[in-house]
Amino acid sequence: MENSQTVIQLEDVSVRYRIPNETIRTFKEYLIRLVQGRIKHNDFWALREINIRINKGEVFGIIGRNGAGKSTLLKVISKVLIPYKGHLWIKGNISPLLQLGAGFHPELTGRENIFLNATLLGHSRLEINEKMDEIIAFADIGDFLETPLRTYSSGMQSRLGFSVATAWQPDILILDEVLAVGDSAFRNKCINRLKKYKERGMTILMVSHESNQIRTFCQRAIWLDHGEIKMDGPAAEVCESYENSVLKSSGNS
Repeated sequence: MENSQTVIQLEDVSVRYRIPNETIRTFKEYLIRLVQGRIKHNDFWALREINIRINKGEVFGIIGRNGAGKSTLLKVISKVLIPYKGHLWIKGNISPLLQLGAGFHPELTGRENIFLNATLLGHSRLEINEKMDEIIAFADIGDFLETPLRTYSSGMQSRLGFSVATAWQPDILILDEVLAVGDSAFRNKCINRLKKYKERGMTILMVSHESNQIRTFCQRAIWLDHGEIKMDGPAAEVCESYENSVLKSSGNS
């Protein structure tokens, strides 16, 4: 990284999936065709030559239609997914909240899942015990804390996941549509916590279908379309261009 303030940099990052162009019903049939060289693939580029540089303390939004590559991009930055080509540099520790229930086990209780999820995020048992009361209070799931996670609604899982992921202030926080689930009171609670961390200089990456959320919370944003960056700039300008495109597309349909 050339700039000492840069904490995330992607250079020509591309993600390619190879999809068989015909349905193969069994794994045995797939192996036979593979050995015989009879399998033909179509290439699907989820991301193509993405170049981004994000500085420390920046609140960065990612917007685009379903299938545009938003979640794929976050998975690459979180190092969950290895790109087909290109380079990624990260400076600092990352706390990703990519999917509701990620890192949770349905048969474990809420309390047990707090230990599991926080351990996966790299925290010791002592650190978790010190934060336990705060995590429980923020999640506010009441008596469900001691019941298996499979009894939770998606909103309750979101509460627990967000509470664990943000109990400690990481250098970089990654959120994928997390604030779209749950009641408005809890969303406001989450946003207030994020604002507090923003003031302390945390770098935040956020994917949201709600352009108003990106516009009001983020300083800068990109608009992804079919795996490519359509626009990169101030969040308000990017959201306006994206919204105009959606309206134009709706009017033509």
